[in-house]
Parts: sequence; structure tokens; C-alpha cells
Amino acid sequence: MEAVEAETRLARLDAELSAIETSLLALRDHPGRRLLAGAELTGDTRARWEDADRTLARLWGWHCTARATLERAHAVRPLRRAPGTAELVELAELLTGDCLTVEEPGTAPERLSWEQLVSRTTDGYAEVLEVVLAVDAVWSALPARVELLTAELRRLTELARSVGAVRGEHPAADVLAGVGAELAELRARAAGDPLTLWRPVGGSSEPGRGRVDTSGFDRAERAVEDARREVEDVIAVHRDADERLSRVRDVLSRADRTLAEARTARGEVLAKIAAWDVPPVEGSVGVLQERLAAAVAHRRTRRWARLAPLLADLERRADEELSLAREALSAVTAPLAVRAELRGRLDAYRAKAARLGLGDAAPLYDAARRTLWSAPCNLRTAEQLVRTYQEATLRGPAAERDTGVAGGEAG
Repeated sequence: MEAVEAETRLARLDAELSAIETSLLALRDHPGRRLLAGAELTGDTRARWEDADRTLARLWGWHCTARATLERAHAVRPLRRAPGTAELVELAELLTGDCLTVEEPGTAPERLSWEQLVSRTTDGYAEVLEVVLAVDAVWSALPARVELLTAELRRLTELARSVGAVRGEHPAADVLAGVGAELAELRARAAGDPLTLWRPVGGSSEPGRGRVDTSGFDRAERAVEDARREVEDVIAVHRDADERLSRVRDVLSRADRTLAEARTARGEVLAKIAAWDVPPVEGSVGVLQERLAAAVAHRRTRRWARLAPLLADLERRADEELSLAREALSAVTAPLAVRAELRGRLDAYRAKAARLGLGDAAPLYDAARRTLWSAPCNLRTAEQLVRTYQEATLRGPAAERDTGVAGGEAG
């Protein structure tokens, strides 16, 4: 080995060893590694960390071996300004070939070159760093969120209990209990076996490339949010029960009156109108009145959790029943509206016929009028007679001249 080559190789190895030492020190001081060192781990995380911890100790041992060898080389180099043959031979032995002896407990010593040692150190460092970064990512992402959600869960559970929403009687309480069990299991996994919640990115060799699996937490969070809305509904019932019960009672009363009006109107329509389909009036608020009585009983006994879903359903169904009753009233009175429209149209065309001097259409008018003002009125016949009279009025010569004049004036 030439002196210049020895100088160059010493400088390069110094730089590589300093970089390795800096990385190992940073790994030693990493918060994730510190937490791992004192954690009570389980499962796959425990096995992988034990392997990683042994690897980390091995890396420091290799580093110490390499540092000692390099210090010996530095000690040989300054013996003379220009190293002699003996110094160059010793430097070659320290800096080239399989010059580093490493050994593991229970194994035979192994000789490695500097390149092999650096390569193994790099690979080992990446393995340890992967475990540290993955666990640190899980511990940074989940435990705090789990604790916050658990605190919210406790608050909601107490709130639900205060308004009578307890397990077995209200679905929100059952959901909260189930989420509590899920969060306890998730907390245990995150604390003891965090690597089960780590999903590495396939095809990447860079340590820390992956994501934390928060799907279980996200499901629990959505379930708590749904339960929170249900509990708030119960609280709202506690606050507004009297007003809402009164409104339901009023809506059902209006629906009942509208149905009674529709049935009365149907009888009148059947007496006044013939040859027209008049639908029967269906519907009854009796069942809803019974459910309203049950809701009032829940209110009286302060069973808010049972009242909440019942009252919400009553409000919806009462509004639907009122809407259907109004539609029924409109449907049974529709023939009277048709008759009124035909009467108005007949009178309008009579006035037009008089203005145009179409006296020969009078019999058609009389026939239509007799039918429209008869009881019961054959509405289909009346409709045809009005149409015939209308067409006769429009066909008259005077009507044509009047239309032409009107068109000219409009132009």
C-alpha cells in the first residue's frame, strides 16, 4: 500500500465511521427507541423489538471494533513523516482485506472487510430503524386519540344514564358499551403490540414507509358520534317533550277532522256527481292516538329514553297522516272542481256566441246547461256537451272573421 493510498483510505473510513456513529447515537436517543426500551410489549412487536435490540447491541459492538482498528491505524501512521515499509505493511493489514474480527455470543469469530462491515451495519441499522419508526408512528397517532375518545365515551355514558338510556333499554347505550369494549381492545393493542396496527408500503426499502391502520378507531369514532346524536335526541325530548307532544296531538286532531271532512264531502259528491270515479276515503288516526297515549305515559313516568324514539316516529307519522288526509279531501272534491270549471267555460262561450251572433248554437248550450245543473250531474256527458258547444262556437263564420281581425290587430 502506498502512503497516499493509506492517507486516502484512512480519511474515507474516518468519514464513514463518523457517519455511522452519528446515526447510531441518533437512534439511541430517538423517543420511540426510549419508549420501546421501557415498554411492556406483547406479540409480534415484542419478538421484533427483541431482535432489533440485539441487532442494535451488535451494531455498537461492530462500531467499537471498527473504531479501535481505525485508532490503531492512526497510531501507526504518525510514526514517521514518510511511513516506511513496515508501517505500510501494518496499515495494509489494518485497512484492507478481511481485517476486522467480529464475534457474537455462542458463535465463532468472523473476519470481515471494511466494506462488509459497513454494509452489514447499514442493513442492521435499517432493520432497527424500521421497528422504531413504525412503533413511534402508531404511538404518535393512536393512544392520545383513543384516550380522548374514551373520555368522550365516559361522558356520553354518564349523560345517557342520567336520562334513562341504559343497556338493554336504549340502542345508544348498547352501542356505547360495545364501543367501550372495542376501545379497550384497541388501547391494549396500541400499547402492547403496536406493529399489528402498522401497514408498510409494499416495494419500499426506506424505513418508516407505511401508514397506521386507524380503521378500528375510525369505526369506533363514527359509532360514538351516532350514539351522541341519539343521546342528544333523548336530552332534547327531556327538554321539549311537552311542546312536541302538544304539536303531535294538534296534528292528529287536524288529520282526524280532515278525514271526517273528506268522508262527508264524498257523500255529497256522490249525491251531486254521476259517471265519475270518486275514491273511497281511507285512513284513521286511531292507532296513532293510542301510541300518543303511550308517549304521554312515558312522559309522565320520565322514561325519556323510551319516549325519544316513539315521539320522533309519532311526529313523522302524524305529519304523513295529515298530508294523506288532505290529499284524500282534494281527491274526493275534484269532481266538484271539474263541474265548476265546466260551468265557467260554458258561460264564457255563451257570452262569446252572443257577441258573435251565433243564435243557432243555443240548443247545444241548453243541453249542456241542463246536464251541468242537474243532480246528480253526469259529469262525463256534461264534459262532452260543453266541448261540442265550444267547437260549434269556434266554427261560426263570425268567429272566423273575429279571429282574423284580432290577428290583424295583434300583428
